[in-house]
Amino acid sequence: MVCFRNVSKLYPGGQPAVENLTLDIDRGAITVFVGPSGCGKTTSLRMINRMVEPSAGTVLVDGTDVARRPAAALRRTMGYVMQSAGLLPHRTVLDNIATVPRLNGVPKAQARRRARELLDVVGLSGDLGGRYPAQLSGGQQQRVGVARALAADPPILLMDEPFSAVDPVVRAELQQELLRLQQDLAKTIVFVTHDIDEAVVLGDKVAVFATGGRLAQFAPPAEILRAPVDDFVAGFVGRDRGFRALGFDSADGLVLEPARTAAAGSLADAAPGGWLLVTDDAGRPAGWLPPGARGHGAVVTGGSLFVLGSSLRQALDSALSSPSGKGVAVDAGGRVAGLVDAGTVLRLIRADRHA
Repeated sequence: MVCFRNVSKLYPGGQPAVENLTLDIDRGAITVFVGPSGCGKTTSLRMINRMVEPSAGTVLVDGTDVARRPAAALRRTMGYVMQSAGLLPHRTVLDNIATVPRLNGVPKAQARRRARELLDVVGLSGDLGGRYPAQLSGGQQQRVGVARALAADPPILLMDEPFSAVDPVVRAELQQELLRLQQDLAKTIVFVTHDIDEAVVLGDKVAVFATGGRLAQFAPPAEILRAPVDDFVAGFVGRDRGFRALGFDSADGLVLEPARTAAAGSLADAAPGGWLLVTDDAGRPAGWLPPGARGHGAVVTGGSLFVLGSSLRQALDSALSSPSGKGVAVDAGGRVAGLVDAGTVLRLIRADRHA
């Protein structure tokens, strides 16, 4: 779909921003460019839509050299999302989303209908269509930026650190929203980030760039975590890469412990003993009652949940973060399915590694 062939970019002084990049980006997949500041990842992204012209080499889209196409026309065939959303402050949300279809000659009424549809696609209320960017939160602005990039239904979506300016909670929500959208739309997405965790969550493949514009490794995220090719990649990924790699290991063989539970409304009558898992009326976890404690006021909350069918990383995290030392496993409906013990998870990890 998108191919780099011996592409280099030199800036005044001769220092390479990108050095001899050869890379094939798969159609319908998310490819993440990740690396430290100044490593050439954004420059590489912008050479796809000719916002930056290469000093040498060729960038191909569907086999055609992008240099043969007028830059403005090329850019209108690709969605582009940037860090600050880049919305036009004097235009409403609907008119911001409709920008590219209008530039492509789509009638205003038709472009606005498409904009209203896209508000729902990116998880925004239609009531926001008449607002201006300054009246939106940072997360809402980024969603509008994604909707605008999708408005002309481009096959390629370029995303330049689009979630880095929002807080961690909103960032995680936007990452999951992008993955949901990709399941439905199957775009060819090139995503730039400096955050290896974000790269691992989003990428079907990850390109790790080193300082000086060198491509250090290009592989699925699990391979980069388990087998970094050199000291630079190992250092960039971090010492806890083994824990991150557990995100790609299924927990299907994990044996759960039975949970001792009590409904939130019956805590005063709960039998004494060890930690007691408190649930709501639907059987969903609501907290823990410590040993010897009584009443709802003593309930302790906290800890992540392990959703059945997810990874060993989530299972281990649920156990290590739980106030009781036991993680809570839940089914797809959020109801308690049992407890997770950290020792059991570690034994399963060791067994998998030696299988």
